[in-house]
Amino acid sequence: MIRKTDKRPGRPGLLALLVLLLAAAGAAQVPAPVDKQVAAADEYLSRLVRDKQFAGAALVARDGKVIMSKGYGMADLENGVPNGPRTKFRLGSITKQFTATAIMMLQERGKLSTQDPLCKYVEDCPEAWRGVTIRHLLTHTSGIPSYTNFPDFVKTMALPAKLEELIGRFKNRPLEFQPGEKFSYNNSGYILLGLVIEKVSGQEYESFLRQNIFEPLKMASTGYDHTSEVLKDRASGYLLSGDRIDNAPYLDMSLPYAAGALYSTVEDLYLWDQALYSEKLLSKKSFAEMFTPFKNNYAYGWGVNDQYGLRRISHGGGINGFSTFIARYPEEKATIIVLSNYQHANPAFISDRLERVFLADRIKLPVSVKVDPAVMKKYAGRYEADPNVLPNFILDVDLEKDQLWVTPSHESRRRLVAQSDTEFLDEFLSDSRITFTKDAGGDVAGMSIRIDGRDFTARRLELPPASLTGNAGFRLSGYPNARIVAVAGSFNNWNQSQYLFAREGDEWVARVNLPPGKHTYKFIVDGIWILDPANEAVEADERGNRNSVIVVK
Repeated sequence: MIRKTDKRPGRPGLLALLVLLLAAAGAAQVPAPVDKQVAAADEYLSRLVRDKQFAGAALVARDGKVIMSKGYGMADLENGVPNGPRTKFRLGSITKQFTATAIMMLQERGKLSTQDPLCKYVEDCPEAWRGVTIRHLLTHTSGIPSYTNFPDFVKTMALPAKLEELIGRFKNRPLEFQPGEKFSYNNSGYILLGLVIEKVSGQEYESFLRQNIFEPLKMASTGYDHTSEVLKDRASGYLLSGDRIDNAPYLDMSLPYAAGALYSTVEDLYLWDQALYSEKLLSKKSFAEMFTPFKNNYAYGWGVNDQYGLRRISHGGGINGFSTFIARYPEEKATIIVLSNYQHANPAFISDRLERVFLADRIKLPVSVKVDPAVMKKYAGRYEADPNVLPNFILDVDLEKDQLWVTPSHESRRRLVAQSDTEFLDEFLSDSRITFTKDAGGDVAGMSIRIDGRDFTARRLELPPASLTGNAGFRLSGYPNARIVAVAGSFNNWNQSQYLFAREGDEWVARVNLPPGKHTYKFIVDGIWILDPANEAVEADERGNRNSVIVVK
């Protein structure tokens, strides 16, 4: 549900796709002919390309057979090189499943146990790590802080680091919680797993994976990405800045290491997927351990959940210029792989829609109960998530034609499926729950939310009137159908609910009283943060985010 982009992902508003997707809920559907499924998916992905929301490759297989494998958009915009099924993309955190498999291979060989204490393999191990096991690292339950969350990460991400230097960044920091107490996604843990693999095997991480996984599976287009190497068919990574596609900022690939440094193709990842049905790499017993979730539906390098009534084993990845997702449906022998060289793309969202196309006869969409529109109208409004969990995260709820919709920050608008007068599901997240809550007087006060095993709350906001007085004017064109437009920046602590725009014809306008000096800002259009398209003055902040600049004299 939480995905940062600078512009809304394209909606699947195509008639061909809607015919497939918007079938009656609650039961599996009669599948459309495969050629029509492929045509609908192709049109959907092509629309995303036209909207600058996707470039990459997608592969779909079912019953052990590939039924779609195709590239979209450009692998190299500067030289006009298109993406294809053999284009190599950085995988980001999909790397973690390979790291986890390597750990399991070493356990089968008697070299280690997932119950081993981490300190068995770390020299000068901090006292705080004494209770951390390999299993804690695999399942993101160690409590060790993630180095990619540190404020200086963006400033140092272009600088190479040796493994001991990388570990030194977080080695002496206190734990965020006791090992095993809770789940917190953590790249530091997988850096340490890379260290364990090297210590136990006597090989470099990259060499171990190549000799024990990639070569046996004939994954010739998969490896550890070294920027300095000339790599045929490698995609360049991009991100969206306003309406412009820019090169992604440089990242030295020594930093993601065993947490995210691999590259691959959709075709190679399909070879990987097929090997997981066999015992070429691991025994059934080891796979059973690897795919058993511990906390928050997370196992060893994979998320495991129920998706529209189907067991899904999946994982995504995000790294400078790239965004990726692989979903496996073991009982259906089905796989959906989406790799993108757009950092702002949403492959998980795309995968969900492809699932509803290609597995329409197997999935069970949630049944909606009828709720009085007058009741749902009371839920319409803006809600702010608990800032201790999700800082500056907004959910806009609106009612249109007796249907309730939600637009989370940085994401597309999606339908809410009523389960009762107060409880709703996100139509694209089958394990989600949104429950509206009331205060002592019976007025809607907020919502409690459960997504991917996580629980948090959001309070209802009372929106101020449009900001129409002040010394700084803002104007936005090109969004005549927007619902809520705001401006946020360094001048208001990036509060996206403080300064709202008023409608003026097909444009949105606002005036804000700002002190003299330079300020950075962005517009927020229905929850999507964008640069000011009419202002060429842009600069990056300390975390690498590009913002528009205004100078008040």
